[in-house]
Amino acid sequence: MIDQSVRILLVDDEQSITDFVGFALRKEGYTVDVVDNGEAALAKALSNPYDLFILDIMLPGMDGYELCRRLRSKTLVPVLFLSARDTELDKVVGLELGADDYLAKPFGVRELIARVRALLRRSAIGDFGGGHRSFCVSGITLDEDAHTATGIHGSIDLTPREFELLACLMRSAGKVVSRESLLHDAWGWEYLTETKTVDTHIKRLRDKIQGAGYNPALVETVRGYGYRFRTSEPSEDIQTTEDSQA
Repeated sequence: MIDQSVRILLVDDEQSITDFVGFALRKEGYTVDVVDNGEAALAKALSNPYDLFILDIMLPGMDGYELCRRLRSKTLVPVLFLSARDTELDKVVGLELGADDYLAKPFGVRELIARVRALLRRSAIGDFGGGHRSFCVSGITLDEDAHTATGIHGSIDLTPREFELLACLMRSAGKVVSRESLLHDAWGWEYLTETKTVDTHIKRLRDKIQGAGYNPALVETVRGYGYRFRTSEPSEDIQTTEDSQA
């Protein structure tokens, strides 16, 4: 169903890209605003309601990385990077700054639309199904209906993606969850993509858990398989396995 109420801000200084992406998104029924530089994009983003930001990295003036960082400090609206910079480091940096997805140029229109749909779907509050659920594992209480996580010192500040990732792990507490399953359940992706995305978000989630007063090894790496949320808090001497070795 076409939903013209969905509004997307597309930021790129290449007209060939904005023409191509803008046409594809509008064909899906989305309302698309186009800006060609970071400063104007930031001003527009903070003065208008948007459901998704699509950013290039190589922008005149303020680059896409800095734009993403500033947006993330003000809003939890999903961010998708479209960039010709396709090294693993570029992608990790983008995700560390708070982006929700990264698509390297050149890309196909079907993959673009699939990722946009997934981000919009998963950013909707309460998009888990099954009605209200609230449960506690290892001292952390997760309320899927209210979209909150609470620890011994109060609320744990999670982005929507971090919340969804934690929810997937806690629902299967004590069991190993593969990276592919996390991509499908937490991101809503129906196709396989780079699992490094999961590793980067796991690192950020562990940092939030540690900041809330818990051992980050609650999210345990199971080498060669994926991740497991422990049903009891590990002892202080247990360390998380490096994701690069998983």
